[in-house]
Amino acid sequence: MSTAKKKPLPLTLRITKYVNTIHSKMTDHLIMGEAVPSRHSMIHGEIVVVADPGHSGPGKSAYVRLCSCTKVDPDTGKGKLSKKAILRHVKTTKDKGLNITVYSVKFKVEAEFGIPGAFLITNEHKHKFFLQSATFEVSSVEIIHFDCQSWVYPIRRTKTDRIFFSNTCCLPNQTPAAMVELRREELHSVRGDGTGERKEWERIYEYDHYGDLGNADQGHDHARPILGGNQAHPYPRRIRTGRTCSNNDPKTKSQPKTIDLDIFVPPDEQLHPKKLLELLSNSIQSAVHFIVPEKKSLVKEDSGSFDSFNEMLEVFSGNQGQQVEKVPDVVRKMAPNKQLKRMIRAIKTVQAKFPLPQIIAEDKWAWKDDREFARQMIAGINPARIQRLQEFPPYSEIGEESSIEAAHIAHNLDGLTIEQAMSQNKIFILDHHDYLMPFLNRINTKGICAYASRTLLFSSRDGMLKPVAIELSFPDSWSDEEVHEVFVPASQGIEAALWQLAKTQVTANDSAHHQLISHWLHTHAVVEPFIIATRRQLSAMHPIHQLLRPHFRDTMHINALFRHILLNSGGVLEKTLFTGEVSMELSSELYKEWRFDEQGLPSDLLKRGMAIQDLESPAGVKLIFHDYPYGEDGLDIWIAIKMWVSDFCSVFYKQDVHIQSDEELQAWWSEIRNVGHGDKKHEKWYEMKNLADLIEALTTLIWTSSALHASVAFGQYAYASYAPNRPTLCRKFIPEEGTVEFAEFLRDTDRYYIKMLPRRSEMTLWIALMEVLSQHTSDQEYLGQRSMVQWTDKEEVHQLFMKFERNLRDIRGRIRERNKNPELRNRGGPAKIPYELLLPNITDDRSTAGIIGKGIPNSISI
Repeated sequence: MSTAKKKPLPLTLRITKYVNTIHSKMTDHLIMGEAVPSRHSMIHGEIVVVADPGHSGPGKSAYVRLCSCTKVDPDTGKGKLSKKAILRHVKTTKDKGLNITVYSVKFKVEAEFGIPGAFLITNEHKHKFFLQSATFEVSSVEIIHFDCQSWVYPIRRTKTDRIFFSNTCCLPNQTPAAMVELRREELHSVRGDGTGERKEWERIYEYDHYGDLGNADQGHDHARPILGGNQAHPYPRRIRTGRTCSNNDPKTKSQPKTIDLDIFVPPDEQLHPKKLLELLSNSIQSAVHFIVPEKKSLVKEDSGSFDSFNEMLEVFSGNQGQQVEKVPDVVRKMAPNKQLKRMIRAIKTVQAKFPLPQIIAEDKWAWKDDREFARQMIAGINPARIQRLQEFPPYSEIGEESSIEAAHIAHNLDGLTIEQAMSQNKIFILDHHDYLMPFLNRINTKGICAYASRTLLFSSRDGMLKPVAIELSFPDSWSDEEVHEVFVPASQGIEAALWQLAKTQVTANDSAHHQLISHWLHTHAVVEPFIIATRRQLSAMHPIHQLLRPHFRDTMHINALFRHILLNSGGVLEKTLFTGEVSMELSSELYKEWRFDEQGLPSDLLKRGMAIQDLESPAGVKLIFHDYPYGEDGLDIWIAIKMWVSDFCSVFYKQDVHIQSDEELQAWWSEIRNVGHGDKKHEKWYEMKNLADLIEALTTLIWTSSALHASVAFGQYAYASYAPNRPTLCRKFIPEEGTVEFAEFLRDTDRYYIKMLPRRSEMTLWIALMEVLSQHTSDQEYLGQRSMVQWTDKEEVHQLFMKFERNLRDIRGRIRERNKNPELRNRGGPAKIPYELLLPNITDDRSTAGIIGKGIPNSISI
């Protein structure tokens, strides 16, 4: 006899069956002449709340009403509401200074009330609270689960109750009659009217341009162009805050005078209090690193350069760092509001030095190795910029021919001619030329010395890449032509020192591209319009909303903090990257090249010539060389995501016509193309007319939010915190023979090189940023995990998700085996850093917080 678990019926059939059962029992009692049982039943519930640090929980100041998805109230046309039930305290536990409280609620409802499909909560307390989850036990039927994950503000602020829908989902045309109007009203309520300044308690999702990057009130030097809504500076849209306009420039928004952690994002997008506490703790920890006085102060009065490599290494502590018993007063003064001050009080001790980055953990000189320099282009933190060279010499878009000649590289091709090497797919290029050239005259001011670069690489017999030539270019100040200089590898003498300077200019180019394009633009910025459109057009009851929700968690709040602290005029990126004041304008220039249908990994690999089509492969492509860690691990993850998305969508969409007739889905996709990414609406997009379109679009979106972001974000401290490996700017040009600078270079090549790197203050600020951006918080939710086990009521979906989890476990094992394979030299390289940026973390242990945390988070949450 089979013991397989019986699949639950769809919601509409369960409701019908429940009502018929009640009616049948009532009829039986009447026929038998028995007394009719009570027409009331009890529903017991449990609410989990996290209070803001320093605030009490809502207690009896909050009450709940259930909304039936079975019985329609004839007066409202919506589901019948239960009477109010107040929250009754059950227990409170402590978690890192936060109070997590479980409350019980009890409802006496009519027997025909049926199954709750939603509930309304009213907060009459004076403080907001974070509503984590709710469960309601319907007598003799089932438990209804709600994964809330949102802030609930006092009703004196919101003027309305807050509604949450259950974890049951359905397409619009399958909505129970009692929920149809509620579903429509909830979507309408979050769209706003595009006027007024948004308040922190408003659940309003509107689009806006990036008009808040500059600060014209501080003077002309702080003016920045508006990004988005114009041909000159196209950009993805962001959430509208409605802040007042600048006094000096009515087209741009004003900027807060201090670091304001309460910058507007809707309550559903605000960080969980535990996440916010950890993020602030990590930030303060990093700030203390270069503020706490040491034997040798990490911030000297002159803020000049380091004097030696050893002095740079003293910034790092190795495994053990000195602890400071309290946060210094100078850091406390950085706190502009009461919330931050309360959180600072929760921090007991901090480390006085930065942890040792992986790039120098095994060998402090590995970064100088040409093979490590090249390996990081395919296994570092910017692995999707390199491409196969398809014509020699390289040309720019305006027809400017590279000055790299065959004689420069012929002797480095293992006996092959250039034509043979190219036909065998063995020559590659890292190109930071075309997009930088128009900006260089504006960049090379205030001590910045930057070039545009092209780097050619060759895949040698041992499977590793080796650089064979670097071309550095800049515009001639006396003509419209470019000035080029080509450098080739050398192992000793002055030529080797010059070669090292050339590599440094390349890595500075790559650092800015990584941070502004690969990290910010291609993940954080392009995903935000999808989040806004999802909230505005896909009901919380919609299955695609349910699928995407964990992949949007915290992104909008993190983006708002980025704009306010990192990306704005005078922000951290302008102070540390060589692109300075043109940083965001430059990212707008590269958004012109962005197309959503090219963001999926297989499409990206094909576009860059790193793979060829292979219809027999599950991904449809085959890598041109297998020891490409980002490509090989990434394709495994891509295939697993696509299989999961395909399985999920097939549960709800049996035919293509169901996709075409889904009014919410079609409105969502139209708004993304025409509004959220409105500057790209004339580009090619999936038409969203069939299941294949939907699967490809959703796979690309989940890949971008999870794996792509993980690949460029969580290795930053390992590789980029040590400036000699990945400097953010250069303060000296490569010296020309016969000049004073060349004489200085000859006297001490190492000292010249160190003086070329960022100043002490810039370097330590960058290390602190890398530490914060690389850390995994303890509440991180990883690919293949969900915060609530009962996140869906469909057993079939649960089984498919478990299949996805098993696939990720298998991938984890395969990646571990690859990293042990000595023949795959690019998996670790001279620095001996195993490639684990795309290593799934499918465990029940979520305590992997810290700089060495591994895994692929579900969302862009840092």
